[in-house]
Amino acid sequence: MPLTIRSAFFPLLKDKVWGWPGHIIDVLAVVATIFGLATSLGFGAQQAASGLDYLFDTGNGINVQMAIIVGVTALALISVLRGLEGGVKVLSNINMGLAALLLFFVIFAGPTMTILETIWVTSSSYVVNMVPLSNPFGREDEAWFQGWTVFYWAWWISWSPFVGMFIARVSKGRTVREFIIAVLLIPTVITVVWMSSFGGSALEQIQNGVGTLAEKGLTDVSLALFQMFANLPLTGIISFVAIILVLVFFVTSSDSGSLVIDSITAGGKTDAPTAQRVFWAVMEGAIAAALIFGGGADALGAIQATAISAGLPFTAILLIMTWGLLKGLSHERKLLVARGEL
Repeated sequence: MPLTIRSAFFPLLKDKVWGWPGHIIDVLAVVATIFGLATSLGFGAQQAASGLDYLFDTGNGINVQMAIIVGVTALALISVLRGLEGGVKVLSNINMGLAALLLFFVIFAGPTMTILETIWVTSSSYVVNMVPLSNPFGREDEAWFQGWTVFYWAWWISWSPFVGMFIARVSKGRTVREFIIAVLLIPTVITVVWMSSFGGSALEQIQNGVGTLAEKGLTDVSLALFQMFANLPLTGIISFVAIILVLVFFVTSSDSGSLVIDSITAGGKTDAPTAQRVFWAVMEGAIAAALIFGGGADALGAIQATAISAGLPFTAILLIMTWGLLKGLSHERKLLVARGEL
């Protein structure tokens, strides 16, 4: 079937997915994706600008952030034009290599035993607190609920159309079991190790009264990573690597997102005109720049509001999609049983 979100609804809607119900589904997917990517690019520009200012005293104002967005968009354009193999795959491999090097450096140069302990504490605490901290009803800490639960849920949901479709595209030929292991289990383990390593190192510094984080607290979220690095060896080098990593992460997000949006708007084709791919890559950068510029001093609030506005409406689509997935898998199983293949 065509590589679009509407195809996932075929078990429920049958041929109606090729009419207006399918159009609505794909339009919502495109809107959620483009604003979700713009949100990420806006945050990335803020963190990269803070890192450059921390290292080279370049300033971290709107002009610097806009320049970073232009640079990321330009690199994403080049990657999009080179295609999946020559662009996205090459950058992704470079990015994963840099991320692995930085992770191992922090583990072994930082408080190694504390990090290993934090991995266990983080995992067990997550399991224990996942449901209570996700409960939106009867909570006194409204700030937590609005600033973390709602925002991050909406942000992740806004990424779901393009991430799901992109991974499906590069996973063609894999079994469902292989897909679940590679997409859900392994990334979850890596995320726990990553968060425990960087977060554990920062918390260790705070508890021992070491560095800026201990003295002043979390005054600027975009600077926290570099303030933690200041108390590790080779501070300048690893801080610069981290900036490159942040930027390349958003380049790969932008180019892969552009390819997916391009596929959706082309009715599932993977060989749409080049001009169309260029248009979507430029649009992502333009929307991120508009959020930064229009938001002014409250750019963070504008970015968060955009993510929530784009992501939450797509929640209904995802819930219905799970029903369609179950129905489609059940139908597939019946066919295999009938053929004697299962």
